[in-house]
Amino acid sequence: MSEVAIRPTTPADAPAILALHIAAASRGGGLAREPDEMDLAGVEGALAKPFINGVALTAWIDGALAGEIHASRLGPRQFDNSLTDLTVAVHPDFQGRGVGAALFEALFDRAVALSPKVDRVELFCREGNAHAVRLYQRLGFGIEGRLVRRVRLADGTVVDDLLMAKFL
Repeated sequence: MSEVAIRPTTPADAPAILALHIAAASRGGGLAREPDEMDLAGVEGALAKPFINGVALTAWIDGALAGEIHASRLGPRQFDNSLTDLTVAVHPDFQGRGVGAALFEALFDRAVALSPKVDRVELFCREGNAHAVRLYQRLGFGIEGRLVRRVRLADGTVVDDLLMAKFL
């Protein structure tokens, strides 16, 4: 099995990240947007804040973009210890190969190196996304809250969103 190479995301990665997000969302990858809601400007906008005030990383296997993760600080200094608005996506062709876990571990390493130091990473996850919930719990995230009936899925089903956090 080829090794996962993690590196900081660059603005030039945006088109490949868009393709990754479309592939992941097309197979029910747990992203908040449907493929027809995604475009290059949206990806570039989502990456702008982590480039300035957070962490954005890509994972590569044999020269192919296998996954990406990004998170940023909320804004006011009182929240500088937290990274939030986290998005992670792994291309369906590379799922089950440790890409997601590698991205998270690299994010944690970089988060504690930020100044001021980050000691909390938070994310939202649909309650029904059992695979993702298990992964996040295995990585040390705990469920802190529930936003009842927050997410309307494409089929009309309305599900809860779980707030999960990990302390570094």
